[in-house]
Amino acid sequence: MQSIQVGQLKAEFSSILERLQATGEGVVIEYGKQHKKVAMLIPYDSSLLDKPDRPLGLLQGKANYALSDDFEITEEAFLGL
Repeated sequence: MQSIQVGQLKAEFSSILERLQATGEGVVIEYGKQHKKVAMLIPYDSSLLDKPDRPLGLLQGKANYALSDDFEITEEAFLGL
């Protein structure tokens, strides 16, 4: 998978998208002097949007869950802060 700097992405955006579509290979986007990896462009795949709900695995058919309409949790509680 190729890595590119943000500046190169901005300068060559159209050609990078064309190459992405032609090869099907993703592109990692790096930022700053340290080349920190911040994002990745991957080819669009419409089949990913049509995925069925995930089964519960070993408990499929034996367990289920439901959240009440008044369920609330703070971000701090969710993150365990």
